[in-house]
Amino acid sequence: MKKIIYTISILSLIFTTSCTKDFEDINTNPNSPSSVQPSLLLRQVIYDFGENMSYEGFVAGDLLAQHRTALDFNLFDRHALKSPQLGGNPWPIFYTNLRDNEIILNQSRTVETFAVYEGPALILKAYMTAGLTDLFGDVPYFEAFNGVEGSVTPTYDLQEDIYLNDNGILDNLDKGIAAIEAYSDAIPLEGDILFNGDLDAWIKFANALKVKHLLRISDKVDVSSSMQTLYDEGNYITSNSENAIFNFTNTDPNSFRLAQLRIGDFNNFVLSETMEDILINLNDTRISSLFRPFSNSTTNEYNGLLNGIDASSTSIALADYSLASTAFREDTSTLDANFITAWEVQFALAEAAARNIISADAQTLYNNGVILAFEYWNTELPADYLAGPAAYNAFGSNPIEQILTQKWIANVINGYEGWIEYRRTGFPELQTISASLNNDIIPVRMPYPAEEEALNFENYSVAASATDNNSINVPVWWNE
Repeated sequence: MKKIIYTISILSLIFTTSCTKDFEDINTNPNSPSSVQPSLLLRQVIYDFGENMSYEGFVAGDLLAQHRTALDFNLFDRHALKSPQLGGNPWPIFYTNLRDNEIILNQSRTVETFAVYEGPALILKAYMTAGLTDLFGDVPYFEAFNGVEGSVTPTYDLQEDIYLNDNGILDNLDKGIAAIEAYSDAIPLEGDILFNGDLDAWIKFANALKVKHLLRISDKVDVSSSMQTLYDEGNYITSNSENAIFNFTNTDPNSFRLAQLRIGDFNNFVLSETMEDILINLNDTRISSLFRPFSNSTTNEYNGLLNGIDASSTSIALADYSLASTAFREDTSTLDANFITAWEVQFALAEAAARNIISADAQTLYNNGVILAFEYWNTELPADYLAGPAAYNAFGSNPIEQILTQKWIANVINGYEGWIEYRRTGFPELQTISASLNNDIIPVRMPYPAEEEALNFENYSVAASATDNNSINVPVWWNE
């Protein structure tokens, strides 16, 4: 694991004062600089996005994925997604950092000495754009991110176009790799808190993202040839030492945010009954790495709560339920901001093999993913784990469900990934929540935030109409 110390005084050099109006207040960064060294801005984009999405992953993504549940301030947990409370509004995180990343990209193409930043900026653009559109569906993209030099009321682009068109997700990954391979100058990449300036690692990152997102759209597009080539070449993230992550520290201001907030905020989140059932049924020892025995237990047992209680009418004793482990508060030095990992890539390839998208041994890839995921979460893999209930195709199990369940377990706090993968595959099977505010339907997209209707009304109206008045129950393109 990479150990990195972040200095807020350096980060503060990034910002100068500027003014924006209307749409820019949400879809651009009002504090972005007019001129700044790309090394400082690259560091800021990576850290700000990773830190914010890790927090969002804990307080919102984990609720949708049913890794954990909220005891109070839990309208989001009850699927009132248009009423974010402690989290649940990632829109400005994406647009702020995509706008700042666009500054890096523009500088790399106009200032010769900054050319080294072009490839990483294109790869980051693809990464963040994919996260954005996978959550919301159609979003402003091709006209966005340019602030005063572009439209402040950009149109919403179709998700299919964002994935497949020129300058879209897959194209930018290819162009990012090409820019790195074409770079021959000696000026190093600075401000890189993911890979410490290692350009070959950025290529592996891009290829890992291609594996992930080709699989994501595989029900819509024939991706077999591209996926097979990626697998055969093997130039993607394969070990935890190569992961696209940065470590949180164990002290403020760079510890995980839940370690910095008051204890009441942390204590609002407990183990979900869904997560408990899956981990216990698999005899999965990661339960002790991710959660604590509940306080009233006399034998170090764990207890989860069904998601989505009506806090106004249900009395819950905190001591009866399992809180998140010390890794999320007292000792966050073991915790990462996770962009993509070796275990995620192995599980994606295992699924591709199991679906006959690629020619490969799905069981070997699945076992590799499990081993890497246990290692990532600092848990010793029991000698019999892959011979028991978690064994590939054990006792007539559905291999696809097994692969997705293992990926889901490891995706704790990784943004909204567990929920996105559930939407795509239906695995693992989530439970009907206790007091749903969405007619007992598990949502399949995030709603556009209220600010969009106010600041970009004409274009928002078109997108809202295409999603049944901005409904959270209308699937995105790759999930239709």
